Amino acid sequence: MLIRIGHSPDPDDAFMFYALTAGKVKAEGIEVEHVLEDIETLNRRARTGELDVTAVSAATYVMVHEQYRMMDPGASMGKGYGPILVSKEPVARNDLETKVVAIPGSHTTAALLLRLFCGTPPTVVVEFDKIPHAVLDGRADLGLLIHEGQITYATLGLRKVLDLGQAWERETGLPLPLGVNVVRRALGVPMHQALSQALRDSIGWAHAHVDEALAYAMRYGRGIDKDTCRRFVLMYVNDLTLSLGSEGRQALEQLFERAHRAGALAAIPPIDPV
Repeated sequence: MLIRIGHSPDPDDAFMFYALTAGKVKAEGIEVEHVLEDIETLNRRARTGELDVTAVSAATYVMVHEQYRMMDPGASMGKGYGPILVSKEPVARNDLETKVVAIPGSHTTAALLLRLFCGTPPTVVVEFDKIPHAVLDGRADLGLLIHEGQITYATLGLRKVLDLGQAWERETGLPLPLGVNVVRRALGVPMHQALSQALRDSIGWAHAHVDEALAYAMRYGRGIDKDTCRRFVLMYVNDLTLSLGSEGRQALEQLFERAHRAGALAAIPPIDPV
């Protein structure tokens, strides 16, 4: 059976899926086709149910939960770190809501966190890897950085204004759920279980063969050096990526509850990972 799996062309996703891509681990009777798209494109495709398995922003899960079930492995969870706001010049916290912010997509978790912590500043959607340049050339006052930009922004002459991962940890004491993998409910529980186990095996293989998996992940590093790639990948492919556990589920519940109270989510979706 051919299963189409959507994930981002980023070092952390490449690291997670390497063993499946290279045939190091397999799901019996399943042939995998990988579809590489940026996260906002994957969010849109999930809303129309195009892919069998896909990464989505945690904030998007509420829109797709009737078609898709959350997978236990594959989550992106920040432990005291997450999306950051950067600028060219210092910006006071009280002034954030008046500044134009370049965001990586309207339905990303980063955009949801911006609303939870900074209100409703004017925003402009920019491809995530172009956000630093949008700030530098004056198209936006602030940039909301995800992926390796959280590590490399200073080399471009930008300064950190607010770390939303740190703000989340201070308020909740929990890891920050940014993205999850989901599987189409129509595939049925046995297939859900087989695919989740295959992904968990792939992540486990990568952790056991870090150098080989990182060498593959570097293909998607957009010019970052090996040490930066290793740091970024191991930040986001952690123990909660192997399994949400009670802490991961609690973090998701907290995110959805806070967003619902703020009026950013119409309802709280079920959390029934497989």
